[in-house]
Amino acid sequence: MLSALLVLLGFFAGLLGALTGIGGGVLLTPILALHFGIPIRQAIGTSLVAVITTSAASSSVHLQRHTTDIRLGMTLELATALGAAVTAYLVGYFNRNVLEGLFAGFLLYSSVTILVRGGRIKDEEAPATNNGETVIPPYEPQRYPLGLGASLVAGGLSGLLGIGGGPIKVPVMYLFMNVPLMVATATSNFMIGVTAAASAIVYYRRGDILVEIAAPLAVGVFLGSLLGARLAPRVQTKYVVYLLVAIMLYLAGHMIMHLLAGGAA
Repeated sequence: MLSALLVLLGFFAGLLGALTGIGGGVLLTPILALHFGIPIRQAIGTSLVAVITTSAASSSVHLQRHTTDIRLGMTLELATALGAAVTAYLVGYFNRNVLEGLFAGFLLYSSVTILVRGGRIKDEEAPATNNGETVIPPYEPQRYPLGLGASLVAGGLSGLLGIGGGPIKVPVMYLFMNVPLMVATATSNFMIGVTAAASAIVYYRRGDILVEIAAPLAVGVFLGSLLGARLAPRVQTKYVVYLLVAIMLYLAGHMIMHLLAGGAA
């Protein structure tokens, strides 16, 4: 019964993660900690496996559709992987409450900004199809230094919170780097697997990945991610925007409640 519930949970997390480019870890970490009674460090390590699975499943679909900006992804991933590896080793020395507070503030700010912009998305910003092929409108990534700095922070938070870094990289690419939302989500899905792997290796060596929990989650996440990646071109941009905002608000609310409760989650 527990395994079936975990497969279902993984399917839902993988579906949302693939559609929004944030990996699914933002849902799994708090759910595993709050509703399954798993210690937070083990919940983080286990959710990183789901993030890797999301990336592997969805990236194959996005790469076939040519919606992933590989050059941008590899550039930003250098900073992200560095941040993830360093913070995974130094996790015991960070004041996580301060980091969670800053992260919650960033998510709230990004949610409001995306909602304001999302309310006036232009038709030319949405991807089109031509003979079944996804056609991305022309764009040129901007503000690479900002993107690299944000990616370094995203990698650090991935190692600390088990989220894969997607909740930072997607809004940064979309809002500040002039990258279309579909490309931002596809590129984020491409990157989060490497980011999560850099942290997961450290967590695994410490024994903080529960294989009996991670295995059924990975099955569900893989199936959900494949479906989400295939549905992505058929879902209107505004709905992806609202879904992304809803997940970021959920995560921000969880972190705020966690901080108000004294960081006992």
